[in-house]
Amino acid sequence: MVEADLLLINAAQLVTCASPDGPKRGVAMADVGIIPEGAVAIVDGKFVAVGPTAEILRTYDSAHVVDAIGSVICPGFVDPHTHIVYAGDRLNEFELKIKGAEYLEILANGGGIISTVASTREASVEVLASLARQRLDKMLACGTTTCEIKTGYGLDLETELRMLAVIADLDETDLVDISPTLLAAHTIPPEFSGNPDAYVDLICDEMLPLAWKWYEQSHFATKKIPFFCDVFTEKNAFDLSQSQRVVTTAKALGYGIKAHVDQFSNLGGTRMAVELGAVSVDHLDTISADEITLLAESETVGIVVPTENFNAGKTTFAPARKMIDAGCAIGISTDYNPGSAPCPSMPMAMAIACRYQKLLPAEALNAATINAAQALGRGGSHGSIEIGKNADLLILDFPDYRQLMYEFGGNPVRSIIKSGTLI
Repeated sequence: MVEADLLLINAAQLVTCASPDGPKRGVAMADVGIIPEGAVAIVDGKFVAVGPTAEILRTYDSAHVVDAIGSVICPGFVDPHTHIVYAGDRLNEFELKIKGAEYLEILANGGGIISTVASTREASVEVLASLARQRLDKMLACGTTTCEIKTGYGLDLETELRMLAVIADLDETDLVDISPTLLAAHTIPPEFSGNPDAYVDLICDEMLPLAWKWYEQSHFATKKIPFFCDVFTEKNAFDLSQSQRVVTTAKALGYGIKAHVDQFSNLGGTRMAVELGAVSVDHLDTISADEITLLAESETVGIVVPTENFNAGKTTFAPARKMIDAGCAIGISTDYNPGSAPCPSMPMAMAIACRYQKLLPAEALNAATINAAQALGRGGSHGSIEIGKNADLLILDFPDYRQLMYEFGGNPVRSIIKSGTLI
């Protein structure tokens, strides 16, 4: 018998979301790779065997065995788009939105991102880290074991680097694996009001190069975790030419590329980002039919953000059903942030996507695991239960994974195993 560090056995459904050849798309998104009465063996924080319980127990033994009888085992969720490093809150804007104020209207009047920027610039590394850790713990409790965190509430060199320092500290001290993204191009800061091109100059000439130097000296580079640059291509933020300059400069330095596109208006950002080889394009509410075809033919993952639409009380959502049917690789995110999506729960995001965007439960789960991991450049190590991958998994309080999306508002996660350790 081979001794394993940990065995999990007798799962009613072992849901693997296995996809060894890249993100799932098309009909593959409706297949979550269920093994009835499944089991896994874990050694040194990695999966070493995956299969039916009887088969695994013929080969493996362990002093530590978890009997998951009557439960679902699935991969830990991967949240590919969050903004959880910030100070302050936006509770007053919540009331304004209820009264009918639009997001871009609030932003144009100095609210939105700008109000969070003011609070974040005043906060120390210690304060930002403490606040972000509380949010990260909420995400973990809901089953998120890997996530991306963006900067973008500094909009000056000092604060953006401070946010990166916080992101690095969280990755080294918290249980959740983190991928860093520089979003200095989130909006135009007040000091550059009326002269956005000068801010783009600052991003391209100083912020991107210096942040890249920070990355090269960080543990992220040592561990070969990609560093991304993101840009918000939108009215009252960055137009298409400004966005293209930012991401082209970033790509030349070595960054991976992401882009907030088509959230409120279509400026051509999806085409721009896909043609530049973006790992993901995010939001996509106003994506065109031609861009859906382009996305389907690319390696770029389309990230939909149903929590933002839900939070805003919208009745229209990104056309995820059309994108899946066209062959796009689709991921789901919470977009956890203080204004447009104050939601730590990937199960809630999946539940909304099933109802409003007509994803099947299997499609939603694949979007929240393996495809989301691919959108972080980490699909080879995260996002599915496959031999050799990080042993990140969840034990859920029911025997059928579809209950995860069917029931909403609670927390279905009974137990979390992170890198082979029960937490």
